[in-house]
Amino acid sequence: MKRKILVVDDEHLIRWSLEQNLKKQGYEVCSAGTGEDALKLLKEESPDLMLLDIQLPGINGLEVLEKAKVIDEEVVVIMISALGVLETAVKAMRMGAFDFVNKPFNLDELAIVIKKALETRELKREVMHLRSEQTKHFGIDKIIGKGQHMNHILSMVQKVAQSDASTVLIQGESGTGKELIAKAIHYESGRAEKPFMAINCAAVSETLLESELMGHEKGAFTDAKSMKKGLFEIANGGTIFLDEIGDMDIVMQAKLLRVLEERSFRRVGGTKDIQIDVRIVSATNKDLVQAIEEKSFRHDLYYRLQVIPIYLPPLRERRDDVVLLAEYFVDHFRKEFGKKVKGISDEARKFLLSYDWPGNIRELKNVIERAIILENDEYLKLVHFPRDMVPGGGGSSSVAEPAGPFKIVLPEEGIDIEDVERELIRQAIEQSDGNQSKAARKLNLGIDAFRYRMKKFGFL
Repeated sequence: MKRKILVVDDEHLIRWSLEQNLKKQGYEVCSAGTGEDALKLLKEESPDLMLLDIQLPGINGLEVLEKAKVIDEEVVVIMISALGVLETAVKAMRMGAFDFVNKPFNLDELAIVIKKALETRELKREVMHLRSEQTKHFGIDKIIGKGQHMNHILSMVQKVAQSDASTVLIQGESGTGKELIAKAIHYESGRAEKPFMAINCAAVSETLLESELMGHEKGAFTDAKSMKKGLFEIANGGTIFLDEIGDMDIVMQAKLLRVLEERSFRRVGGTKDIQIDVRIVSATNKDLVQAIEEKSFRHDLYYRLQVIPIYLPPLRERRDDVVLLAEYFVDHFRKEFGKKVKGISDEARKFLLSYDWPGNIRELKNVIERAIILENDEYLKLVHFPRDMVPGGGGSSSVAEPAGPFKIVLPEEGIDIEDVERELIRQAIEQSDGNQSKAARKLNLGIDAFRYRMKKFGFL
């Protein structure tokens, strides 16, 4: 599709010359000799770019620029003038002009400016489209939950998003959707047009984390061959999501506290303070109060972070949402993998509601995704779920069947099944010398399911 350019100049020869040159470059061109005609053509033709002379009969170029931005805020305007007055150029740029070119202009140089302007416009459109898609994908209406607790959380997210709160702390077990809440806070806020930057504090060393967050100057350390902006600087005006904040090194915690208190930082190896306006959303699955008692987390940072605290309950406390989430994942993965599955069987629904979901929403999502990929029945059944989840054996599993027979004799007086389970967990840990992965394999359990039972029986 050809890009359309509107040439606005009161000199016929200049208009004709520009029209011929631009058409040769593959552009569609229309022209006007007055500001009034230019605004009329802007409404009728919707050009991508205007070449706009300052000196025009009737309303001048600056007035046309101002009115043009009201008609179409996306139109790119390049001002042209024989006067070359710096003050006028500066004023035009402040009013939204992309560039300012003096007459007589070199057509080759003008072609470069036009190409650059249109590329910038296209890039802005793509960024706006991506941010619009992100807002649709991560908006508050995409968070699934109907229980009283979730309704309270969603109401709080909406209020926090619209507020000026600079720090938010999200707490909850792994897999409860903390990052999804963080994104909803960002994309429902006035910061949605600015970047959302995320980093996992547990996955990065102390030295590297400082460089990632603050950036560094050239020569700050051995591999610093050039200046690098950090996430604080990149996200200015937007949001930074600090996942697993409870695992941040105590030294780095002090540096983060300074950023929060002074709203400024220095790049590694730098001497200049850089001011920022950024919302910091932190998340952790750790008990930070206990971490404070253990001297692994600063109490002053904790109180600074938890100005707005949000607690996400585990899935086992959101039974009303389990089937809702499962049906959402079934529909999502059915479309993604082109399967014909229609839904979930009654037996499978009952099991989903009875299971404790130690891995929370992430575990539920993975279970449904795996079942959709591997099975071809119209309805997901109990047999389609992993064996380590289902009492008495579920469906397919990558873990081999135990070698040889295994028999349990039930005493006549009966026994508490939890005592049996506790003893099996204890023996598995003992025989595996404390190696949790090895112990989980001995009992044909996934690591999340095994860790859940360890916590349940006080082994963790």
